[in-house]
Amino acid sequence: MLLFQDGSRHEWLAGQVALDLIVTVDDATSEVYSAFLVEEEGTASSFASLAETIGRHGLFCALYTDRGSHYFFTPKAGGKVAKAQPTQVGRALAQLGIDHIAAYSPEARGRMERLFGTLQQRLPQELRLAGITTPDAANRFLAARFVPAHNARFAVAAAEPGSAFVPFAGDLAEILCVQEERVVGNDNCVRYQGLSLQIPAQRHRHHFVKVKVRVHAYADGRLAVFHGPRCLAHYAPDGRLREAPEASRDAA
Repeated sequence: MLLFQDGSRHEWLAGQVALDLIVTVDDATSEVYSAFLVEEEGTASSFASLAETIGRHGLFCALYTDRGSHYFFTPKAGGKVAKAQPTQVGRALAQLGIDHIAAYSPEARGRMERLFGTLQQRLPQELRLAGITTPDAANRFLAARFVPAHNARFAVAAAEPGSAFVPFAGDLAEILCVQEERVVGNDNCVRYQGLSLQIPAQRHRHHFVKVKVRVHAYADGRLAVFHGPRCLAHYAPDGRLREAPEASRDAA
């Protein structure tokens, strides 16, 4: 029902720059559901860990995290988080119906700190013994060998039988992505991150000038523009029109 997610910066690969290890773990069983290395913890790594966990196991009730800026907006340093001003991660969790719980004391993070202490002792040694020197190879090792072995050794049975996970039947990619509102310009284009995204003609509407739309930015760099629940078009990372819905192609 409750999962923890956190990152630990460490020299996981001997003699190389420090990387962040992003881990999502079950509170009831201590089972690690997701663990991988990234250059820097942030929104993208949180989305990736959630996608891996939900994709394999389903939805859960609550996620417990620290108050990092990608998790929460905190108006005053050291103060309460602003639940009414969600970050991209907070917005995605709300869409999924997952409660987001913020840590307010060092003691509250003790469980993750103990886990990372164990991982910092074991993982670098195992990577070195396996001759692994790159993050990509390390992530393959984590998924195929290290995490299953870790869970076999450290995970415990839940206090009650059964699973609290609920199957998810939607499109995770449309939720676990950056979503930002924009107003369509007089040229029927949306400005986003220095790009100009041309909206193709739609069967139900020829232009969207001055209309508020939503840009979805996916992990692989692709983009899409939505008007409410309707996807108006997909774009390549450079802003070129990649795919328009059937209605758009019919109208073109």
